[in-house]
Amino acid sequence: MTSHRVTLDVNDKAIPIKGFVQDFIGNVVTGMVATLKGTGKTQNSLLSIEGDRVDIQVGGAAVFANPFVSEFIKNTVCGMVATLNGVEHIDRLQISIIEQDVVEENQR
Repeated sequence: MTSHRVTLDVNDKAIPIKGFVQDFIGNVVTGMVATLKGTGKTQNSLLSIEGDRVDIQVGGAAVFANPFVSEFIKNTVCGMVATLNGVEHIDRLQISIIEQDVVEENQR
């Protein structure tokens, strides 16, 4: 299993995550993004949701998702995040995922 560094912001507030929650969110979001056409390897992924808008970036490049896929991703991610402590409602969220081996290479 790949290790990820995952950060989560909900309504511009950092939500601390670690352990199981960090691994679960990282693996679920990375898996969803990896299934989209044209994503290739999913290092340095950024998922932003605001209202009905879903923006996905992989390696700094925007990734297209049709309306059905965008809604599927939004509902899945918001369902996971809504259960976390410190999250009352979700107007917008951002998840940043960096594979651990990328983090280690950048620190050298």
